[in-house]
Amino acid sequence: MIIKNIETKVKLATFLSAGSLIAAVLMVLGVSFFAYRQVVDARKSIYIMDAANVPMPARQTDVQMNREAEYRSHVGRFHRLFFSLTPDDKFIEYQMRQAMYLIDESGALQYNNLKEKGFFNSILSSSAVLTIRTDSILIDMSKRYFRYYGTQKIDRRSSAIMRSLVTEGYLNDLEIRSENNPHAVLITGWKTLENKDIRHVQKNTF
Repeated sequence: MIIKNIETKVKLATFLSAGSLIAAVLMVLGVSFFAYRQVVDARKSIYIMDAANVPMPARQTDVQMNREAEYRSHVGRFHRLFFSLTPDDKFIEYQMRQAMYLIDESGALQYNNLKEKGFFNSILSSSAVLTIRTDSILIDMSKRYFRYYGTQKIDRRSSAIMRSLVTEGYLNDLEIRSENNPHAVLITGWKTLENKDIRHVQKNTF
């Protein structure tokens, strides 16, 4: 009788110990999972400072969700750099250098062609100011193809010329973002489809 009571107590103690161990393991797993989710959520949360230095929460999102918008921004930025020029050789050099970070050798080829034709020298000699306005940017995500539509203004002392600009090219993703290429995109196969005068306005020179 005493032995049976001892065996029963041993079984009960074993059962309680095993139950406690299982409960502890489940509790640890539950806490670990909850802590992991909290860490993941915390990594997705960043704060940015607004104009009044007030921190505002921002959420991390999947890169591909915003990729089309980044493509548009990249294409627009390249064209602004390449086609917005002032009669300052240092400024032109800076603009071209920044633009070349965003494009492959097709950009350098067009730059060299314009340089050989004396395009940049004509800007300096005529004190022309060139600006570009983006009208629209067509993006084909499946082919990573773009077509850019813009209006360029060439403002000289005696006249102002409006030109229609249409270019096309392809977009390749890069692995690393940098200060010079924040969208990690490279334009390839870039070429001009149209660049023609649409309006010519003479200025009053007296």
